[in-house]
Amino acid sequence: MSEITRTEPRKRGWLKRFAWQLGGIAALALGIVGIPLPILPTTPFLLLSAFCFARGSERLHNWLLAHPRFGPPITNWRRHGAISRRGKVFAGVAIAGAFLISIAIGVPVYALVLQFIALACVSAFIFSRPAPPEHG
Repeated sequence: MSEITRTEPRKRGWLKRFAWQLGGIAALALGIVGIPLPILPTTPFLLLSAFCFARGSERLHNWLLAHPRFGPPITNWRRHGAISRRGKVFAGVAIAGAFLISIAIGVPVYALVLQFIALACVSAFIFSRPAPPEHG
C-alpha cells in the first residue's frame, strides 16, 4: 500500500472536521450578530452551531453547551423542545419590530402580506413550544 493511500482517509477526516468547525463558527457568529439585531434570529444559529460543532470539534461543542449565555437555550431545546418565556417575548418583539420596520419603509403590500404570513407561521411555531421546566 502506498503512502498516499494510507494517509488519504485521515486527511479527508481532517478536512471534514475543519468544514464542520468552520460552519459552526459561522453560525455562532451570525447568532451573536443576531443578539442586537431584531431581524436575525439568535437561537436557530446557536442550534446550528451546536450541530456543526458536535460533528467537528468535541472541545468547541462542550464549550458552547457550557457557555452561561449560549448553553441554556440549546440544552432546553434538546431536552424539552422548549423555548424560555424570555426568549418568546424577545422573539415576539423582534417579529413585530421587523414587520413595523417593513411598513415604515414602505415595503409593497404584496410583500407585506407574504411577510405577515411567514412571520405568523414562525410566531405560531415559537409560541406553541413549551417553556422549559423550572429548576428551583
